[in-house]
This record gives sequence, C-alpha cells and structure tokens, in this order.
Amino acid sequence: MAGRKRRSTKTGLPPGALVHLGERKLDRAAISLIEYGPDNLAERHFKSIEESRNFQPTQPVLWLNVHGLHEPEVMAEIGRRFKLHPLVLEDILNTDQRPKLDDYGDYLFLVARFFDYDDKSMTVSSEQVSLVVGANFVLTFQERPTGNFNPLRDRLRESRGQIRKTGADYLAYALLDTIVDRYFAVLEGIGERVEHLEEELMENPTPRILETLHHLKREAVALRRAVWPLREMINELTRGNPLFGADVQPYLRDVYDHTVHVIESMEAIRDLIAGLLEIYLSTISNRVNQEVRVLTVIALIFMPSTLLAGIFGMNFKVMPLLDNPYGFSIVIGMMLGVALTLGLIFWRRKWLG
Repeated sequence: MAGRKRRSTKTGLPPGALVHLGERKLDRAAISLIEYGPDNLAERHFKSIEESRNFQPTQPVLWLNVHGLHEPEVMAEIGRRFKLHPLVLEDILNTDQRPKLDDYGDYLFLVARFFDYDDKSMTVSSEQVSLVVGANFVLTFQERPTGNFNPLRDRLRESRGQIRKTGADYLAYALLDTIVDRYFAVLEGIGERVEHLEEELMENPTPRILETLHHLKREAVALRRAVWPLREMINELTRGNPLFGADVQPYLRDVYDHTVHVIESMEAIRDLIAGLLEIYLSTISNRVNQEVRVLTVIALIFMPSTLLAGIFGMNFKVMPLLDNPYGFSIVIGMMLGVALTLGLIFWRRKWLG
C-alpha cells in the first residue's frame, strides 16, 4: 500500500525513535486546542510548531487534539511541551498498536481503535486513537478527522451536562465512552447484514452468500481483537487510579459495562455467522442428496428396460417371442409396465420430489 511503512523500517534504530509506521492519511498534521473551565472556553488551531510554542494556557483543563501522525517533528514538540516519554511518542506514531494502558506516574497513556462499517462494501475500517491523560490535560492523536468526537466538542461549547464543571479525568471518560459507543453502531450494521443474509440463505443459497459470510466472519474477528484488550484496559481503570477521581469511577464502570455488552453482541453475531455457515453447507449437501436421489430413481426405473433390451438383443436362434409378429409390442409393453409400476411405487414413497 502506498504511503505505508513497515515495521522493518525501524530495524536497528534505538528505542523511542520517532518513525511513523502506518498509512499516511493527511497531507499535513492539524493541531487544535480546547481549553475550558466552568465559565469559559477557548479554541485554537495551530498552523505551525512555532505558533504553538508561544501559547500559554489560561483555563484549568486542556484538550489538545492532533489529526495526522506522520510528522515526527510535531510529536517531538508535543512530547517536549508535556514531558512525554519517548516510548509514548514512538507508540503514537506506530498506528498498528493493540489497545493498551501504560501508567507513567504523572500521566496515563491509552491506545484504542475507532471502527467504521461501510454497508455497501461490507468492510470494517479502523483507526488508531491514542490518549494521554494528565492531571489537567488530555491529548488525543488521530490518524484523520472522522467527526466522531464532534458531539463531545459541541457539549463543551454549549456547556451541556457537567463536562465543563469537571476535570480532565471526566473528559477522558467521555472520550472513551464515545469510542465504545462507536462499536455498537458497527455491530448493528454487521448484525443487520447477517440477518439479511439469513433470509437469502433460506430462500436460495448461493456461493456469493458463502463468500459474504466468510468476509463478515473475518471482520468480526478484527473487531474481537480490538474489543477484548479494550475491555481489560477499562477494567484496569475501574480498579482505581490517582488521575481518575472517585466521582468519575461510576462512569468508568458504566463504560466497562458497555464493553461487556459489545463483546456479548459480537459473540452472538459470530455464533450466528457460524450457524449460517453450517446451514449453508447442510442445505447444499441436502440439495445434492435430493438430486442424486432423483437421478438414482430415474436410473432404477429404466434399468429393467435395459435388462429386457439386453436379453432380447442376444444372438440366439431360439428365443421366446422371436418369431411372434407381436413380439416387439409385447416387449415394449413389458418395459413400459415395469417402468410405470416402479414410477408409481417411488411416487407413493415421495422419492420423486
């Protein structure tokens, strides 16, 4: 894939080397900042690193968001400003991380993934989201603008709910909640497609349905690989952390419950897909058996006629009905009689359907 670097690019480099690994999804990085308190909110968009160096916060909570992770110099400046460990910056630039949580004392580093489902192509796309949560700041790093956090920004601007009255820990919870809620939308899209395939399968199983089921099964596996580590990460946060106050813990437990629900829904979809695969194979096998049975019955019906034709076709000088002027008609009548008798027997036993 063009614009994508492999892990082998970092071979021989020291730990913490800032090398972007992944697909480049933007031409240049975009940095936005929201600083807020109970009564005030200010937004800024930095066009250059130099512009950001002169900034001094005036509100108690900062939310810095970066779109585009392919510029190591931007990451280096953010790391210097917020005193981030080089390994954190290295993991942010590597967009193939699994969800995880690292505690660096003064801040937490979290990795999660956003998922989107395209119903037309039936494909699931993912994007890495990295969060750094400090005592009074939250840093988010996204590969591209998706708009998934826009409802949260609107809540901040309009001061809806209690988000403006709380600290960075509540903002981090709200971001995690948004990420987890996105999984429900993806699972709903896959679930509706699977139900539609189930109806098609009952009416007319085709190889296209089998191919689609295998494709959706692979997408469900990709979701599973991301959800299970996310569940463990949020579970670890619910066990208590100095950066998350006691008033935020109930909300974290609620997010954990959502992840459990996501996993249960995902397992149900995987079981349904597996069941549909078994139904497809059983239906095809049953169809083949029916066709073979019909062919076998047809062969059995005409087998006595073949036997009679073989007998009367032998080169003997003396044979019954050989000199009888009605011999041919008698033999043909025998063939038809046997065939009709067998056909009637098979029809009564419903072997012809």
